[in-house]
Amino acid sequence: MKYITISNLSFSYEEGGRLILKDINTEVKAGEFICILGQSGCGKSTLLRLLAGLEKPTEGEIRIGEQKIEGASLERGVVFQDYGLFPWMTAGENIMLALKQRFPERSKQELKDIALNMLKEVGLKETVYKMLPKELSGGMKQRCAIAQAFSMNPPILLMDEPFGALDAVTRARLQDLILKLWAQDNPKKTVFFVTHDVDEAMLLANRILVLGQSPSNIIYECVIPEDRRPTRENQFENLEMLKMRTELIRQINRDVAKHIE
Repeated sequence: MKYITISNLSFSYEEGGRLILKDINTEVKAGEFICILGQSGCGKSTLLRLLAGLEKPTEGEIRIGEQKIEGASLERGVVFQDYGLFPWMTAGENIMLALKQRFPERSKQELKDIALNMLKEVGLKETVYKMLPKELSGGMKQRCAIAQAFSMNPPILLMDEPFGALDAVTRARLQDLILKLWAQDNPKKTVFFVTHDVDEAMLLANRILVLGQSPSNIIYECVIPEDRRPTRENQFENLEMLKMRTELIRQINRDVAKHIE
């Protein structure tokens, strides 16, 4: 497991165009759960795409250990808000497609066993394996996408507002599921989780990076020690965490106000 280093990172979609990200610098330890927090349109998803290797920096670089990110890799799993499942394939076929690329040396039965086990891990029945995405609810599709990502066992997991389109109860269940899967891994995966929800970030992360308005950089960050991590039951009762929540909201609102002016 290696450090991830982001150095002087800037990005625009066109050469000489408006910068989306500007001069981002940070270092992430292996096994950290990082939430990237900020308002819609501030470049959170763009930063995730750069980490995934789906875009190339305009300036600067991202390194995993000594290796510069030059493109997509099976060492970095991605979970998107729109699930990322091929609609013409069953849930099982979607998971198997990823597994065949990740573990080409393993037999079909071995890969199927991994897929079925991960469906069970995310709380789905074996029958889901043969179901098409259109036959599944939004929560079930997102569970399948999570199962696909975790079954590949990447050391780095990138999640782009994966619960944004779900109802509150399903969202809470999947937040708990992600924390459970992350906590039971040994070694833990390094997770980057994009959200605009302060409460979600505080519930999931052990470190939060706040991006300002475009051109974005890191305007604030905070660390949540493991022994002080809030739970769903006490997150609005813990005075230290309430103070941190207030400061996060203040930083975001101050940045918004500055750009309005």
